[in-house]
Amino acid sequence: MVRVFYEPPPGGPRTNLNRGGYYVENSKTPAFIVKMAKARPVSVIVPAVGLISALCYLPLMAPKNLPVTMNPEHVAAQRAYMRYHNMNPIFGISSKRARSADPDP
Repeated sequence: MVRVFYEPPPGGPRTNLNRGGYYVENSKTPAFIVKMAKARPVSVIVPAVGLISALCYLPLMAPKNLPVTMNPEHVAAQRAYMRYHNMNPIFGISSKRARSADPDP
């Protein structure tokens, strides 16, 4: 019979030799995360939803200017380009009905 001697790992019990010093269990958890984990769910979820809603509302508060491609000069130039290249000649901008209704020559 072979006698086997058990030697505990160098890091102590319940440690693993193939984990380095930067393993998640060895890191310090920030205090606010520990505090949030111990708090009631309602006191964490409601402010989080409120904060996300406020951040989603920020783009809606920005001034509403039209894009450059929506100003009348650009639209007129685009219509002239489409007419010149005969784009969509059956029902579109280059059709006879659209040309007769168009105020631009």
